[in-house]
Amino acid sequence: MKNMNFFEFRFKQNIHAILSVGVYLCFALIVYGQDHNHMHHDLGDEEDKYYRIATVAIPDSIKLEVSGMAELPDQRLAVSTRMGELWIIENATMENNSKPIFKLFASGLHTPLGLAYRDKAFFVAQRAELTKITDTNGDDIADKFETITTWPLSGNYCEYNHGPILPPDGNFYINFNLGDNGMGASSEPFYGEMGSHAAWRGWMVQVTPEGKLNPYAAGLRSPAGIGVNSIGDVFYTENQGGWVGTGYLSHVEKGDFFGHPSSLKSANLPGSPVKIDTSQVPRDKPLLHEMVDRLPGFKMPSVRFPHGILGTSLTGFVPDTTNGKFGPFTDQLFVGDEGQANIMRVFLEKVNGAYQGAVFPFKKGFESGILRMNWASDNSIYVGMSDRGWHSSGPKRYGLQRLVWTGEIPFEIKTIKAQSDGFELEFTMPINEKTAIDPNNYQITSFDYAYQQKYGSDLYEKKEGKIKAVKISNGGKSIRIVLDELRKGFIYEIKCSGIKSTQGSPLLHDFGFYSLNNVPIGNPLTLDDSVTQFHDKEIEEKTVKKTPKKQVVKQANNQRISTKTSSLKKNQNSVPADWVNGPDMTITIGVKPGLKYDLESFNIKPNAKVKLELVNTDDMQHNLVGTLPKSADKVGKTALSLGIDGTAKNWVPDLKEVLFHTKIVQPGATEVIYFVAPAAEGDYEYVCTYPGHYMSMRGVMKVYK
Repeated sequence: MKNMNFFEFRFKQNIHAILSVGVYLCFALIVYGQDHNHMHHDLGDEEDKYYRIATVAIPDSIKLEVSGMAELPDQRLAVSTRMGELWIIENATMENNSKPIFKLFASGLHTPLGLAYRDKAFFVAQRAELTKITDTNGDDIADKFETITTWPLSGNYCEYNHGPILPPDGNFYINFNLGDNGMGASSEPFYGEMGSHAAWRGWMVQVTPEGKLNPYAAGLRSPAGIGVNSIGDVFYTENQGGWVGTGYLSHVEKGDFFGHPSSLKSANLPGSPVKIDTSQVPRDKPLLHEMVDRLPGFKMPSVRFPHGILGTSLTGFVPDTTNGKFGPFTDQLFVGDEGQANIMRVFLEKVNGAYQGAVFPFKKGFESGILRMNWASDNSIYVGMSDRGWHSSGPKRYGLQRLVWTGEIPFEIKTIKAQSDGFELEFTMPINEKTAIDPNNYQITSFDYAYQQKYGSDLYEKKEGKIKAVKISNGGKSIRIVLDELRKGFIYEIKCSGIKSTQGSPLLHDFGFYSLNNVPIGNPLTLDDSVTQFHDKEIEEKTVKKTPKKQVVKQANNQRISTKTSSLKKNQNSVPADWVNGPDMTITIGVKPGLKYDLESFNIKPNAKVKLELVNTDDMQHNLVGTLPKSADKVGKTALSLGIDGTAKNWVPDLKEVLFHTKIVQPGATEVIYFVAPAAEGDYEYVCTYPGHYMSMRGVMKVYK
């Protein structure tokens, strides 16, 4: 999992290296002394009207980097941490503002990244084994540790295990992370930056109650989330990187292959249900949807999350099984993200027998990167967090919060369903008919990502869809949209920015992304008098927009910021012709762990000619954008709003505050740019505007005589 990734980091840390579970020495009973229960507010954040964030008070003496959660039958909350502890928290919901009580149940575990509970026992997947932990004498201190099964390890730091989960079939399921292969020229040929150095790495495995390990599905890369939907089907979340153009959520069945070839090193071992050889893997960078025909056995993800727009590091998820006690989204999934510290909402449907569906924004503003979620008995969601040293958009390094429905229903796109000739959108409230039949209030764009060894992917074959007709139904709560064509296998961005409710309210979130893996057969919309139809000329006239005069003024102002740089491009990659003596100075900036530049400031004289090298030794993508003083936040936030145009723009917004910039630099690569320092003295910020990075990855260019 890259890009603000919790699990893949460039340096090793010596944490709880004890693989033996025989030594558990201490416990503590702690009552927190201060009342820290509060709602998390972002000024102007409309989301808080509907879903508020309440913080569970954690004692200062406890570093609760949550890696797994399970609510016990007596409503106490069990929490595992990445540092190898298992805590029992009484009154985690902090009823009537009373204080939670923490008790250490077990310690010394080796990086447990999940927690399951059944029949008075806890189950954790340590680095080398699945362990059953029980308290035999009822004193809330673990005193029995049993090994259920073990698996091979190479010792690679990135060999994490996510889970276990216990679906209705009674078996355990665990995701095995791939190992680190190095970056750039040092990466493993063909396989790239993530590899398999022990049996079954890059696999989901099934473990029976008796302890038999069965390989289940392959092609996983950094599968940080594993769980079930409301009917018990198994799903997992994947993260962008080599061979993964963007993160996704997918249904998993035995024998599935999701695309990362490193896992195929184990495909010829006894018990493997996947029979694919690496020689069958395409090397010519096909689009992902083409892989279904190119590689028999390859499975399309159920729902893809466009990177940087909806998440950067997908993690745990929970299905809404509250039957309306958490709002109008029954049976949908809520998916967490470590990098952006937010939660997305997923609607799933089956088309031609396979899951596909749409992802929507849902709730932002958590205090750290989200790793795991779990329902509480009061129908709120426990949200467990840790940034693992990578820094998320949240201000803290770890935390435990709850997401609580206020009882108010937001005006949202509730579902998007595929039709044979377009899509049907259902809303949480009746819609205003006038806004619904205006084609200018919709923007529908399809695109795909490449399947390639290169880290991530640009957007390919982007195309605007034309609306032929719309029909309102379901008492004004649904819209059927007919398009001129549907492209099977593509992702559709569906924006409804002009739609309003009958009460005049705008949508809280006005877009969603639908993964159209399959197109339903039959039942096209009958174009009768109940349908509003549009002609190409009418749509074209309504959507033409003139360039605002205000933008011209901004461009003119930009020219006045520094006349010395006006003749250079903002991304000048060659030595300017009039620099006969070359640059006055060369600045080399690298990357260090934790989303940091290795040079956090440098001094330079006004009007100096500068050669700048960005050397990306990290395992994720970065850029460097020079900005006017006190403008880094604005530039970073604006970059996040670029949407599906972000990759083409290298996540650099068209703002006067941007003075110079590199392109997105791949892991292991270097880019050189040239610029002239501003004439005016001051502290000029530089920042990485790759989604989720601007909060922590920045520095200062001090321009003084």
